[in-house]
Amino acid sequence: MMQEKKYTVEKDTKIPFHNNVAYCIGTGRMGLALQKEYQEQLALVQEEIGFSHIRGHGLFSDDMAIYQEYTDENGIKHAEYNFTYLDLVMDSYLSLNIRPFLELGFMPDKMASGKQTVFYWKGNVTPPENYDAWCALVQATLRHLMERYGEQEVVQWPIEVWNEPNLPGFWKDADMEEYFKLFALTFAAIKEVDGRFRVGGPAICGVEDEKWIRCFLEFCRKESISVDFVTRHHYTTEVPENVGHYGYVKLREPEEGYANLQTTRDIIDSFEEFKGMEIHITEFNTSYIPNCPLHDTNQNAAYIAGQLSRLGDMNESYSYWTFGDIFEEQGVPFTPFHGGFGLVANGGIPKPTFWTFKFFADLQGTCVHRTDEAVIVRKEDGSYRGIVWNMTMDGTGEDICRSFRLPMEGIPSGEKGECCILTKTVDEVTCNPLKLWHAMGEPSSLSGEQKKLLKEGARPLVEAQRKELEDGMADVCITVRENGVVYFEVSPVKAGGDRGYCYKRVVGK
Repeated sequence: MMQEKKYTVEKDTKIPFHNNVAYCIGTGRMGLALQKEYQEQLALVQEEIGFSHIRGHGLFSDDMAIYQEYTDENGIKHAEYNFTYLDLVMDSYLSLNIRPFLELGFMPDKMASGKQTVFYWKGNVTPPENYDAWCALVQATLRHLMERYGEQEVVQWPIEVWNEPNLPGFWKDADMEEYFKLFALTFAAIKEVDGRFRVGGPAICGVEDEKWIRCFLEFCRKESISVDFVTRHHYTTEVPENVGHYGYVKLREPEEGYANLQTTRDIIDSFEEFKGMEIHITEFNTSYIPNCPLHDTNQNAAYIAGQLSRLGDMNESYSYWTFGDIFEEQGVPFTPFHGGFGLVANGGIPKPTFWTFKFFADLQGTCVHRTDEAVIVRKEDGSYRGIVWNMTMDGTGEDICRSFRLPMEGIPSGEKGECCILTKTVDEVTCNPLKLWHAMGEPSSLSGEQKKLLKEGARPLVEAQRKELEDGMADVCITVRENGVVYFEVSPVKAGGDRGYCYKRVVGK
């Protein structure tokens, strides 16, 4: 049985829809940007989607080699800074027309007050032994960037202080008071360099999030800190069941997540001086682990479509974690499809969720229709762009059909008129590289031919038809299989064609 619904869009309809899908994307630690495969995956993402900013960990971790020390002939220790790798990374980002959303962390080992680390690559998560040295490092880095890339450019890069300090794994003992000290001193140091920098926090995730947001704003009020924006993270699965290298998860109902995000909006708006302040979700995905097979599926793509349709309601931006699978929090992955966070699997293979982002990035215009399973916008030229998705919570469901009557403009008086309806389909039948990889025997090391085949199987199905208008209206019927996402365009067809050419005759009709 197919579930059907029909809608008619009125001529002057305007519906609120804040679509900032391409503002920011996540990445693994910054040092990974020195790898060729990383750059190839980011280039693919930028070519198809075109994100404005990129955020990741490890700016000050030792593999970036920025913070150094030496002892002079009098036995006095001095700090010095090495920006060689930073320049390589920033040059590569800017060459792809993407700019950093700077996350300040983790702690250089030589500066750290302790030995606690996180991840396979051992990012130090302890406070600085000397806060003056930390602030000097932050200032020296910003001044170097401004000198190299220009003040007007660099002051536009948002800055976030640390990552998930409410979790003891990311900030020693999840010490709130110590984090607030870090934030206040870092904020002041940045503004001393240039007051135009926009600085935010506390970049919390999950645990006691309401308490942390409220206490953070109370602290800013008490210390007269004019924080520029608030940041937090957003994940939507239950605790994983671990089997071998993998974590299997159950999705949460989307409304639970939206309700949790609303609490942050409500808390901020309860402070008169912070009311209406921007919220940036600097990480979001379904699961919070980098070995979750759900990330590679069409189900993930359909679920994320629902997220992208609503996250802009209360947040200025929402950064998917991450653009690609060159990522090492739990070590180097064993296979190309290992449940990594990325939109792109290793080997340069787009996952279904990649296309969800591509489709929403193309969804620019005036919103004329919006439900829990579809969004349609009208462009200035009178054409339409839309997305319909069929999200399932347990992986199974029924096909859906959504019909739309859309008013078409620009048809000369007295002409019946035609429209072109273009669709791009991503579902378990038409665009499912994971299924293809499984059918191949799940090879852990892909040959050139296997990569080529998987890339072919990772493209949307493109279809098109010409259809006569009825009373100036285009009738569009979109069928979506379970866990599917369908993008469509509807445009008026202008009369044309070569003398003597008859398409119907060519195809035998």
